[in-house]
Formats: sequence, C-alpha cells, structure tokens
Amino acid sequence: MALGKWIGGFLGLLHGGPLGALAGFALGALFDSMTERAQSFTIEEERTYQSQGERNGFLFSLMVLSAHIIHADGKIMHSEMEFVRRFLRANFSSQAESEGQEILLRLFEEKKQMGAERWNAQMRAICQQLRVVMPAEQRIQLIAFLCEIAKADGSIATEERNALQQICIQMGLEGGTAEQMMGLGGATLEEAYQVLGISPNATDDEVRRAYKKMALENHPDRVAILGDDIKAAAERKFQKIGEAKDRIFKARGMK
Repeated sequence: MALGKWIGGFLGLLHGGPLGALAGFALGALFDSMTERAQSFTIEEERTYQSQGERNGFLFSLMVLSAHIIHADGKIMHSEMEFVRRFLRANFSSQAESEGQEILLRLFEEKKQMGAERWNAQMRAICQQLRVVMPAEQRIQLIAFLCEIAKADGSIATEERNALQQICIQMGLEGGTAEQMMGLGGATLEEAYQVLGISPNATDDEVRRAYKKMALENHPDRVAILGDDIKAAAERKFQKIGEAKDRIFKARGMK
C-alpha cells in the first residue's frame, strides 16, 4: 500500500527529532523521498509544503500517540482497533482508515522490537518535541482525539488514563486537560463540571471564567490550518463544551 495520500508531506515538526525518526520507520521510503524532494523546493513550493507538513505532522502524531494509548495496558483490543478505523473513516476518509491501520500495525511492531522501556522513553521525547513545535490548541485537539479512542470500549483503563495524563504533562498542557476532554459528550451535571475543569462548589464568576478559557482555547478557528476535517471535529468539540456550559447555567439559573 502506498502510504502518502493521507499523510504525505513531511516538513515542519516531522523534520528531525524523535518524531521524524519514528516516521522514517513507519513510512519508510515515502518519508525519505519527501524529505529529499523538499531540499529542491522553490520558495512558493516550500510555503505550500510547510502548510501540508503541519497537517501531516499532526496526523502522524495522532497515530503515534494512538498506538501508545491503545497498547498502554499491554493489550491491543479488537474493539479499540475497530473504533480507530471508524474514527479515521468518519473524521478523515476511507483511505485514512486503511492507511492509518497499517501505520498503527507498524508502530506496534516497532514497540515490540524496542521493548516497553525504550518505547516509553521515546514517547516522552516525542511529547517534549511536540511541546516545542506544536501550538497549544493543536495539542489540545490531539488530546481530545486520544480521549475518544480511549473511551472506545465503554471504559477507560487505569493505564490508559495515566498515559493520557502523562502525555498532557509532557506536552506542556495542564494536567487536568485529559479529564476535561474525557467528560465531553456526557449527559450529567457532574460531567459538565468535569468538562469546564471546576468543582460544583465554584462560584458563578468562576464558572463564567472557566467557560471563557475553554472557549478561547478550543475555538475551531485555531486549528483551521490543519484542514476542514480537523476543524469540523473541533467544531463538534466546541459544541459539546457549549452544551456543558448550558447545563451548568440552567442548573444554577444563570444567564
């Protein structure tokens, strides 16, 4: 299968560092050819390719961190893999579904070859790389996607939860970001407070400030450069944040 129509150009955050090294393994000759081609670009071509590279770097980072979360408990569950296939198809394309699965299988093989200790060290290095090269709003969107995957089988294993929290911290996000994203789509008032990252004992002003902060950090326009599909996913996330706010406002009689 020719990996590259979904994830094709590799400049920006995939050019060097631990993420680039892993891309070289998972994508093989494609990564090498794209990197070599970039060396002869005109200025106009490079600008276009850099934009593609930012999107593709995000998508490949999603695959790497998804592999880490799926296998966090030492098992590769059929339900989780099936969810990832559906997730990629729904959010991106049918081609993303097949190519994404092949990338995941290659990453699982790489983890097996490396051993858990070396793999975990590499994940820490990759998260630190993303902290430097990826804007915070894109990192938050990554966490939102990862939380959807972790919830695929109806529950989140302790190992998965811990891995998500570690990814947040290592990427320079607030430790509670993963818990907030895990509460998205919930139907209870408790989950609504979880989404805003506040206690039910918070004052009305604290509720308003928490929502304003979430709205600013998660506005879909902040990830528009990554493509219409990712922006659409961010819009669904933004709507769920608004629903959590509305639930709290209604319960408190706030306007």
